[in-house]
Amino acid sequence: MQNLQHFDGPTFEADVLNSAEPVVVDFTAEWCPPCHMMAPVVERLADEFAGKVKIGKLDVDNNQDLAIRYGVQGIPTLGLFRGGKLVDRLVGFPGGAAPIREWIEKSADKATANS
Repeated sequence: MQNLQHFDGPTFEADVLNSAEPVVVDFTAEWCPPCHMMAPVVERLADEFAGKVKIGKLDVDNNQDLAIRYGVQGIPTLGLFRGGKLVDRLVGFPGGAAPIREWIEKSADKATANS
């Protein structure tokens, strides 16, 4: 869990939009049961992808403006950012680490190829 970051409004631009590496933002909320199921998976993947993809959480209740800006209508939502843009998203908890890992690898590769 040491590689999992916490994003919020004041540092979002520096931490996410200006990042040199792809960033996965877990749009989440404390009251969301599926978010709690996804949390340990996201923490494990943050360690797996350390140095390749930055992964962190953003509380939508404390950062409603960011959730609205990026069209987050349901949580959990994972958003992949590259070059200051949201390039892909995964909505809902797919039940385990494997589908999320595949999505990150596919989306990060696609984002890298397009930058």
